[in-house]
Amino acid sequence: MPSFVEPCASGNVHGHVDHRLHRRLFLQGSMAGAASVASFQGLFTLSAYAQEAQKKGKRCILLWLCGAPSQFETWDPKPGRPTSGPFGSIPSVIPGVHVSSLMPKCATILDKLTVVRSMKTDQNEHFQAIDLLTRGEPPRPPFTRPLLGSVLAQQFGQLDHPVPQFVLLDPCPEGNEFRAFKAGNWAGWLGAEYGPVRYGGQYKIENVLRPEDLSEVDHADREALRAFLSKKFANDHQEASVKSYNAIFERVKGLMKAAPLFDLNALPEADRQRYGPGTFGLHTLLARHLIENGSTFVMVANGMPWDCHVFNHETHQMLVPELDRVVFELLHDLSERSMLDDTLVLIMGEFGRTPHLNEARGRDHYPNAWSMAMAGCGIKPGVIYGATDENGVDVAENPVDQRRLFATIYKALGLDPYQTYDLPGFPTFHRVEQNAAPIAELLA
Repeated sequence: MPSFVEPCASGNVHGHVDHRLHRRLFLQGSMAGAASVASFQGLFTLSAYAQEAQKKGKRCILLWLCGAPSQFETWDPKPGRPTSGPFGSIPSVIPGVHVSSLMPKCATILDKLTVVRSMKTDQNEHFQAIDLLTRGEPPRPPFTRPLLGSVLAQQFGQLDHPVPQFVLLDPCPEGNEFRAFKAGNWAGWLGAEYGPVRYGGQYKIENVLRPEDLSEVDHADREALRAFLSKKFANDHQEASVKSYNAIFERVKGLMKAAPLFDLNALPEADRQRYGPGTFGLHTLLARHLIENGSTFVMVANGMPWDCHVFNHETHQMLVPELDRVVFELLHDLSERSMLDDTLVLIMGEFGRTPHLNEARGRDHYPNAWSMAMAGCGIKPGVIYGATDENGVDVAENPVDQRRLFATIYKALGLDPYQTYDLPGFPTFHRVEQNAAPIAELLA
């Protein structure tokens, strides 16, 4: 094996004391690393991890309708009213409850969904509203609250699992409204190890194959050296950032094995046909596949197509049928696989749309009264909660803000909404602030 360090005449290694290596210990580590890689490549199977994941925990898929859909053309139509669009409404499987005529498939399974028609929040700009509805609380600088996905990855995930625990499927990784998070801190005070693996564009993860000219033994030696130096540095410095940095290397090792899971072409053609040719549908199918194989939280974003400041009706005529089909197929698959009882599905954007059209025949941002839907784990099916007034201008019954929504989500998943975060020397934070109560009517 080639020498990685050159000793000087005194027997010490050139450079700072932190870089001195005990050759015998390093060789032991190298052999252990080789054994570890051999074991990882030879004995490990994704299916074994998937079976273990199925036994252990709760999971969540968030269908994030980025840009914010109109409640009038989805869950809360107002037929015959001046705020209604041209599409009208259709009866659902729940007597007396109608949804937009653009959602015939969801109408047949509304008894498996729960719809909140009385969301009322206070942010009307995309960046701030996305932050609010994915973290559950407004910013409190200099502290950064973790995203919902990071919390669930920390609570239910396994850091040593090769399949990433928090995945963001984003068709526009180079820039859409999620670009606000690029310079931000996804996992906040939980640490970078609970941040997402972000994936979009091509249906594969790049740069995860070992180069052909690098043998398994050399690869193991390099990893052993890195692990040795990283462990020593971490022991000497005892900093959280070092722990997060090392966790990223462990994640990369897992991704080298898990990368085939992201290949949609490996999934049955019939499944791809059912979910449709669009990226949103295919990413939702991929989310189901990742959850089946060990991911804890998958967030499916769909760019910014719902931001309908212009031609609202034409926009929704294109987008809502796809949403209708995707939700129908996802719930069907989770139910058929006996996964719905342990998988929470959330369907929402960052706010709603204005009751009246603007001069460009579009609907603008509107957090005052809007809708979202959920299904599965811990949620009582077939509930239509809250109501807006006859024109959808304001909430008429049971307003729900982001705190009550998050309290309900955590309660449904079996987590204490008021659990405190231990941040020594800093103020006390809770998963949900101000003792906001979960919505009892929505909980199974």
